[in-house]
Amino acid sequence: MKPNIHPKYYPHAKVHCACGNTFEVGSTKENLEIEICYKCHPFFTGRAKRVVDVGQVQKFQKRLKKQKELARKNKK
Repeated sequence: MKPNIHPKYYPHAKVHCACGNTFEVGSTKENLEIEICYKCHPFFTGRAKRVVDVGQVQKFQKRLKKQKELARKNKK
């Protein structure tokens, strides 16, 4: 390993979250400012809203139905 090429490692780096939570981690930076952490992230807090995705077949059928309705309106 070459000497003097690696950044300094801080085993007790302070992390400050926008929600006010602070904790320590190992990092090459002494202080870290983050926007979201495990205390405020919706996935970890259980406040996550699950979005049900419509399948490809249903999307196609919906588009086909719209096209047929437009074709009927244009014929009249």
